[in-house]
Amino acid sequence: MFDVIKGDLAQLEEHLLQAVTAPEPDITEIGSHLITSGGKRIRPALCLLAAHGGPKFELARVMPLAAALELIHTASLVHDDVIDAADTRRGAATVNARWNNQVAILSGDFVFARAFAMVAEQGYGKSVLKGLADLVGNLSIGEIIQDRNVYKASRDVADYYARIKKKTADFLETCCALGAEVGGMTQEEVARLADYGHAIGMAFQITDDLLDILETEEQTGKPAGNDIRQGILTLPVIRAMEVSPDAEELASIVTNPEMTPEMAERALAIVRATDGVDVARDKADEYLATAKASLPAALPSDIREAFELVADFIGERNF
Repeated sequence: MFDVIKGDLAQLEEHLLQAVTAPEPDITEIGSHLITSGGKRIRPALCLLAAHGGPKFELARVMPLAAALELIHTASLVHDDVIDAADTRRGAATVNARWNNQVAILSGDFVFARAFAMVAEQGYGKSVLKGLADLVGNLSIGEIIQDRNVYKASRDVADYYARIKKKTADFLETCCALGAEVGGMTQEEVARLADYGHAIGMAFQITDDLLDILETEEQTGKPAGNDIRQGILTLPVIRAMEVSPDAEELASIVTNPEMTPEMAERALAIVRATDGVDVARDKADEYLATAKASLPAALPSDIREAFELVADFIGERNF
């Protein structure tokens, strides 16, 4: 889906490794571990695609921004892994597991700092810097909202949508909007690509939550039902608590901080026996249709096709 920017993404990997290289060998080792552990690179790819759609595209101009967006994402994951006490991500050991929590937190801070340094050196202007600062703030707010609601049997769908907006949709919206801005698009076109980013971000998180219900650890890199085990209620679970004849049992499981693996498996079985998965899939498809309809008319055909393929990938992914 990213064939049109394949060369750009190859250069991105070099920029990412350069960004986490430091005079201290330990920092370089940790940074290299993070960058080479993989990732779909959807965030920088969206930024690059959006910039390509504008009349003032210059790869050297937009590359630091694309790299900074991926670094911000990487740093946030490092901190998430500490919060979640996660041992693996993308099939590789987390920084907190391989080193320790203190090293992980400080490494995340270092990567955040490198991201903002790269952007500051380019002189993009206040709007880009503010966009990135707001992004980091929203990521933090999303995690706080989530933490406030763990192990609570909330059926508030609006709260769920607000949470995933802060955690995921705002990020992809920012990637598209800032890339379009640096690429020289009009304000209307920037706004339309921001709408696209928001919609695929909402769909991305919903499908991610679906994978947690449906797929295995071998496919996703984390245990099935990981969200349930952490007391995090996602759309399929919320729906199941509304319609399942076993709703009371499900609520008693997801609100129990001492949940056993057997209890988590039972909760998964209850959710899978309802239409919760179908309801979530339908909602994701609705967002993806909105995303495609939001694309600016003036986009070059190859860039438009790439954006559409991203939406299709999100709807069909199984990892």
